[in-house]
This record gives sequence, C-alpha cells and structure tokens, in this order.
Amino acid sequence: MRIHNIIKTVCLAGSLALLSACEDWLEIEPKDRFGDTTVWGSEENADMFLNDIYNQLPHLNNETQNLDQYSDNSYVGAEWMNARTTIYTGALSPTSWIPGPWDMWKWGRQNNDDAKGQYERIRSCNLFITKVTESDFSAEYKKERLAEARFLRAWFYHYLWMAYGGVPIITEVLDNNVSTDIFYPRETAQKTFEFIDKELDEIKDDLPPRRSGSDLGRASKGAILTLKGWVELFHASELRNPGKDKKRWEAAAATLKDVIDLQVYHLQPTILDLWTEATNNNDEVIFDFQMSKQNGGRREGLFGPVFVKGVQSSWGNMQPTQELVDDYCMANGLPITDPASGYNKNNPYKNREKRFYQSILYDGSMWQGEEIITRVGVGSPNEIDTSSDSDVTNTGYYTRKTIDESVNGADNLQMSNGMANYIFFRYADVLLMYAEASLEAGDKPTAIEYLDMVRTRGDNMPSIGDTYPQGITENQLREIIRRDRRIELAFEDKRWWDILRWKICDGENGVMNKPIGGMKIEDTNGDGVWEYNYHEVGKRTFLPRMYYQPIPQYVIDKNPVIREQNGGEDGWVNGQNPGY
Repeated sequence: MRIHNIIKTVCLAGSLALLSACEDWLEIEPKDRFGDTTVWGSEENADMFLNDIYNQLPHLNNETQNLDQYSDNSYVGAEWMNARTTIYTGALSPTSWIPGPWDMWKWGRQNNDDAKGQYERIRSCNLFITKVTESDFSAEYKKERLAEARFLRAWFYHYLWMAYGGVPIITEVLDNNVSTDIFYPRETAQKTFEFIDKELDEIKDDLPPRRSGSDLGRASKGAILTLKGWVELFHASELRNPGKDKKRWEAAAATLKDVIDLQVYHLQPTILDLWTEATNNNDEVIFDFQMSKQNGGRREGLFGPVFVKGVQSSWGNMQPTQELVDDYCMANGLPITDPASGYNKNNPYKNREKRFYQSILYDGSMWQGEEIITRVGVGSPNEIDTSSDSDVTNTGYYTRKTIDESVNGADNLQMSNGMANYIFFRYADVLLMYAEASLEAGDKPTAIEYLDMVRTRGDNMPSIGDTYPQGITENQLREIIRRDRRIELAFEDKRWWDILRWKICDGENGVMNKPIGGMKIEDTNGDGVWEYNYHEVGKRTFLPRMYYQPIPQYVIDKNPVIREQNGGEDGWVNGQNPGY
C-alpha cells in the first residue's frame, strides 16, 4: 500500500489524532498520553506513525495560494486572495502574515487549514526517532526508517531555513512536565544550513536509490541527495553567498552529480508525460506526494481554464503572466528578443518552442475538444477580464502544464478527485541544477552538456551549439540556464525560491518590481485585423527585507530566548529579521 493511503480503522488512529492536536510547537504534550504500547508495539504500527508524518508534507495539489503566484510567473485574479494586497504591496509584517507559503512557520497541507506547523512535524520526527531508536525492532527496520524520519525532519527544516534564515534547531522531544528549558534560540542561517546538510550526508547511504511497489512515495537515496544538492545550491547562490565562494558551487555540483550517477532516473519524452494519473511514478520522478482516493488533489478545479464548454471548470487561480510567456524561446532556440529568432509580434504564438504549447493555454489553444478564446468582443466566457471582477483570466492566459486534461475541472471545484501525484523533485530539475552549479564552479562545457539534455528533449529545440555556433559567453550561458529553469519548472513552485536565491527581486530592475503583464487581443479598428496589445494587469512591490520572511510575532512573544537575540552575523533585532 502506498504510504499516503493510510486511513484504516484501527485503535492507533486515536493516538495519531492526538498527536495532531497541538496548536504550536511550544504547547507540549507529555509522551505518556500517546499510548506508547499501541503506537510503538510493532513495526507495522510505527510505520503508521511515520506515514502520518509523510502525510504532513505540503498538499500542493490542493494549495490555493502557491509559490508561483507570488513570483513573476503567474497572477491570481480572485479578489479574495490575501496575497494580492499583502504580498504585492510589500505589506507583510510579523503580525499580518497570510495562510499559505508566506507563513512558512505553519505552512503545510492546504492553506495551513490543519493548523499544524513545521515544528509540530519536526517534533513528530523527533518522537519517532527517539522511540524507534529505543525499540527492539530489527536492525534493518531501524536503519531504513530512521533515515526516512531524519530526511523528513531535514525537509521541514529546509523550508524554514529558506524562508527565515536561522531558526531554532530541536532534535529531542520537548516535555514541559520534565523540564522548563523548552525555549531554544535561533541558530544562525549558516549553522542551520550545516545541520541540514550534515543530517542528509549521514543518511545518504541508508536508503535504496529509488523506490517501487508498496514503498512508492517514501524517501530514497535519490531524494536525499537531491534535497542535499538543492540546499547546497541555495547556499551557494547570491543571497546566501555574497562573497561568491566557489567551493560552495563545487560542493553542490558534486552532490548533484551523485544523483545523476545513480543511473536510475531518466527524462520522460515530454513534460506532458508527468502530470497525469496514468504517468504517476515514472522514472523522472525523484520524490513526490502520493495521491489516493481518500487524499486526492484539485489542481484542475483550482488552476485550469475557467470556462470549458460553457461550464465553470476552475477558479482560475494561476494565470501565466506575459513576462513568463515572453521567456519561451522560438523553435530555433533563440529568445524572442533576438532579431534572428523570427518572432512576429502580430502572430506571437507561432513557431515557439514545444514547451510553450505544453505549458500555456493561450487564445486559440485547444482544451478538452474546445478552443479557448480570450480575445475581446466575440462573446467568449473566457474573454480577458481587465477589471478583475471575475475568476476569468486577467492576463489572457491559463495554465496547461501540471493540469490533467482527462479530468473534468468542474468536478474538482470543491472536491479533491485528482489522482496525479504532486512532484517535489524530478530529474530535469537535477540536470538544470547541475548545469548551474557547474557553470558557477568554472566548468562551462559540462554546464552546456547537461543543459542541452533538458532543452533538446522531445525535439523541443536545437542544442546550444547549434543555436549559437559562434559560441556564447559565461554571462549569456548564465542567462540561458536561468531562463530554462523558469520555463522547464514553471508552475512547480520553484521560481519563487530561484529569484530569491539569485537576489533579483528588488531594486529598479528587480523582476518583482516590474508591472504584471497580460495580452489583450482586440479588433481596435473594426476592420477584422486583430491586434495583440500588452495589458498591464497590476503592480508589485518587493522590498529588500522580503528576501526573508518575518518571524511571526506569536513565536517571538512566546519565546523569551529569541527576544534577547540581537545583532550577530544575521543582524537580528530582538530576534526578528532585519527590516521588520
């Protein structure tokens, strides 16, 4: 049985429910209330406890406010979405956080509705590690399951580290009935990274390279190394590496090459071969969230085209921006800004790279046997909404990639029926990370070699050598790699972290300080000639402080040790990140 399909009628369920009851990580329940004999009486019952921790990974197929909406990739037009005012205007503060990824302290499941935060999940990992270590379970079981629990703990910490920098590191089960010393200080961002990296390094050889059968969805060596390579890449990037220490890039490249050298992951023919129930568990997937009938997703009802065959089929919560659309290359591999690309502003969707057609629904696209029409004045229910009065697209585009065309979105408006797994890490991401790390470590030929594997798959476009026979500079290659990450990983919750770590959000030229664009197609002169005109959807404001989220005020208020932390290498003020 796959690990997320864990609903069973057994007495253990009551114990697991009790574990989920805490409101935050300082409200500690004594261990003897968990029914130790039941929970830890067998390897099977302990597995159910661990499965429940897996089930606390973010349910991103059900997340109405995801990370791409906060980036320059997409726009959410619904007026009720808090992100529109809190994030877009830079108004986020320690007391004005919103549900979803911008409250990373509690983020998980769907919009934080379960009210369980990262530290509740970390505490569950600590409890599992403690109890299984003390048990008389088999050595083989202990080795594998303890590695999984430590991986999950590192996973939850890596979200905190990326969002806040340094955070309290807790590896024991706190119990205020035994000790009053339950308040931990924030560790520095560097020490938090070192903890995560060391944890992953110590367990990387304890799990099989890839999972199959009843173990699908569990951590593997590939997942451990990929997470390790990702945090090392983040650590090497401008935001955390202003001194440009090349050794950090070399470390990331070495780890990511270890993933490649496992030789168990491969690219699928196209990116459309990744986002359906029929293609679940393919060998491009490294780590994912397994869906089940009891635990389905609703991406089609959240992010697909709003009207299909006259019926509302989606809330339209992820609308691609013109800025994203413009970054898709032409079929010849050149960006649309290159005079030799063949781009025609009066026919902008012709001869684009294949990933464009596999990712974006534009005016004239076919979806479920119907043409999607967003142009003005022809009576289409999907006509661009320039006033943001409805759920219909404000940018002139809808999301295609990550949406299963075989699923009726109208059935998923409220219900979670989608069975396509959510992919956290896949092999194309590893190849692009390795290309980036190789370039920054000084190995340009290797960077091109592995970048080409992604760019040319499925005859998407020519190789770098064929596109640029005259050669390219290091800066040009860096721009291409970054653009390819944006395109290849669009709508996969990657872009936000990338633009943070590259530190390209703020300032006059910051990507998050530019207008949000769309495409308004209209017959302006009434002569039957359709004009494609840029439409400004809105504006965003990104302040330098926003590279780090504010520590929630309720955390600082409850922890006197954090309140006393000032200055240091991270520049905290009363435990808070600078600028808040």
